This record gives sequence, structure tokens and C-alpha cells, in this order.
Amino acid sequence: MQALDHLTILDMTQVIAGPYCTMMLADMGADVIKIEQPSTAPRAMGYPMKGSDGAGFLAVNRNKRSFVVDLKDHDGRAALLELVAQADVFVENFRPGVTAKLGIDWPTLAHVNPELIYASISGFGQDGPYAQRPGYDLLAQALSGIMSVTGSPDGPPAKAGLPIGDLTAGLVCSQAILTAIIARTRTRRGQYVETSLLDAAISLSVWESAELWATDHVPEALGSAHRATAPYQAVKAKDGYLAIAVNNAKFWAAFCQVISRPALFDDDRFATNQNRMENLPALIVEIEQALSDRTVDEWIDTFLVADIPASPILDYRQSLSNEQVLARKLVQYVEHPIEGSIPALGIPAKLSDTPGSIRFAAPLHGQHTVEVLGEVGMSSDEIDRLVKQGSVFTPESLHKRNKASAP
Repeated sequence: MQALDHLTILDMTQVIAGPYCTMMLADMGADVIKIEQPSTAPRAMGYPMKGSDGAGFLAVNRNKRSFVVDLKDHDGRAALLELVAQADVFVENFRPGVTAKLGIDWPTLAHVNPELIYASISGFGQDGPYAQRPGYDLLAQALSGIMSVTGSPDGPPAKAGLPIGDLTAGLVCSQAILTAIIARTRTRRGQYVETSLLDAAISLSVWESAELWATDHVPEALGSAHRATAPYQAVKAKDGYLAIAVNNAKFWAAFCQVISRPALFDDDRFATNQNRMENLPALIVEIEQALSDRTVDEWIDTFLVADIPASPILDYRQSLSNEQVLARKLVQYVEHPIEGSIPALGIPAKLSDTPGSIRFAAPLHGQHTVEVLGEVGMSSDEIDRLVKQGSVFTPESLHKRNKASAP
């Protein structure tokens, strides 16, 4: 048994935020049916692979089934509504207003299924003066203030290395969906839930908003340094950089002893955390001079023996082969019908009784169309008719369609 294996989720999302949201739910057992249109363009996301699906698509669409439908076709849309009638959740990430034009907006689907949870992810929200703007992670980071505090103090604005607006919006939406499902157990009614990349990005700004509202000082980029604690950042050793988290008086006293600089502890410039924050550039110069005679690995071993928080700074090749990462099963392998055995990021939340799992790779385009229609009670003859007239598609009919339209 898995925690969400009683839920059916219709996933009509593209790119990262929406697919990441539904993948989190699929990993915990939900039957996620990816509602796709005949075009293969959204599947090319990321780096090319052997097949036509990009590595980015494969990364956020595991544990899902694929149903391909032509929403402009009357019978195709009717087939989708058959799925809606029996679903628990519908997720979309179109620009506000598009679903109404397609006839799959919240009022329409709620009429078909009053217990449906309908979730929307957009760039800037369903209302407000920016609702109709095109929404991308970069723009959400820019508008939210994240870019103003990322990067080096003397450098240009920088975005976070990860698509943090996209990914956080996906997580926020998955939480909202589960919250609405719990509410439904009491009300017996579905509801509309929505978030945006901007909402999600702003919600992460706990330190930055606290600094602004408490001090009236506009937060600035600090590189890897912390806003309220020092030394808590990347520092240079003999052969590279490591991260130290000396965030209280106990660690600071031990740190000064371990790096053989006891005088730093008695230096008035560094006596308190506030002093260290005020004199941070000078503090880092002193620390890096002390660390310059040993390698990163040597210092890590020394700090950990003294129980001082420290870590090497790994690149992704190093991180994804790290012994702790592997011990936590954060890299797993899954079989794909075209790509073969491919690596996948593991399940980040561990449940003792109903654990998540990676059951299968991202689906082929239209791989489960026939299967899904059969599960909602449609006859084989009716399914064949819909496939033949181009209302819904299988991998074979998509191949014929694409071959016929090729120049």
C-alpha cells in the first residue's frame, strides 16, 4: 500500500512547476494521468536523449501514465470529461484564461464532478495587474527580490542556480492539493486551489523580509554568507573551498582553537556575533589565512572530529555519487522502453509504513490512452472509433500522424 494510491490525478501541466507537483504525488502512489495534446514539442524539454523525449521531461514525469487527446475535437473533449467525472484532482498550469477558452476551466469541470479538486499554477497568480504576463522562473526570481540578494556583493543581479520559483510552486501546489483533499473528507465538496511562481518565491523570503521589516535596511547580495550569523559561508583552503557553519558562541570558541588562532576569540572585532557581522571581510581574511596550509579534506576531517559543522562543496558529479546521498537512496535507476536503465533522483520523504517509490519511468506519448479509456468503462469499439477519427491518440496513431505531416 502507498499513501496516495486511492487518488486519481489528471495532470495537464508542462515544463517544470506542474509536472514536479504531480510527480511528488505520483511518487507517493497517486495514479497520475498525464493529459497531453498531439504535439510532441513539450516533451523535448532539456537535453536530448536517444528517443524524442528530453532528459528534463523524463526527470519530472516518472510514475505517470499518458493520455493524448485533441481538445479541439468534440469527441476528444467528451472523452476527457469522462475521465474528469471519475478523477479526484485536475492540475493545470496554463496562463490565466486559457482553460476557459478550452472548455476545461474550474466552473466547467466542477459541474461535471462537484468533488473535484482543481489546482492551477501560473506565473504571477490568477488575479492582480500582472496576471496576464508570461510567467517564467527567471521573472519570478526577478520580481520577488531573489535575484537582488543572490550572487556576490559587487556583482550583477544573479538568479539562483536552481529554478527555485518553479520547484517551490510545485511543492506548494502539492501541499495545497493534499490540504484540499483532507478538507473534502469533511465537506464532501471539491474546491479550487491556486498558487504561482511569484507567490512561492516570495514565501521563501523569510530572512530577507525579516531584515527589511526589522531594520528598514534593504537586503543585499552576500555571496554565500549568512544574513545574521558569522562565520557561516564558503571559505578557501589550500586546494579549494569548503563550507563552515559556525553559528553560535560554542562553535566559535572551538573553531578558533582548532584553526590554531585563539587570538581571534579575544579580538574585539570578533567578540560577539554582531561584531563578526560588522567586520565580516576582515574576519574571512583571517580565517582563510589560517586555512591556507591544509587541504579541504584535511580541514573537514579536523572540524568533524571537533564537532564543528563543515562540509566540502561538491559539484553535481561528486554530489550524486557521494556516500551519504547513495545511502539515502537519493539516486535510483528505472527502466525506460527506449532509453534503457536511466538514473533518477530518489524519494526525498521517507515514510515508515507507506513509503514512496519509483515504479516506472516517464511514459511514451499516448502509451496509456486505450488503457485509461477502458478503465472509465468505454468499450473497445468506441475506443477504436475515437483513435481512428483522431479524437484520441496512441503511440502508433501519433507516429502515423507525424509521418503524414512531415515535409
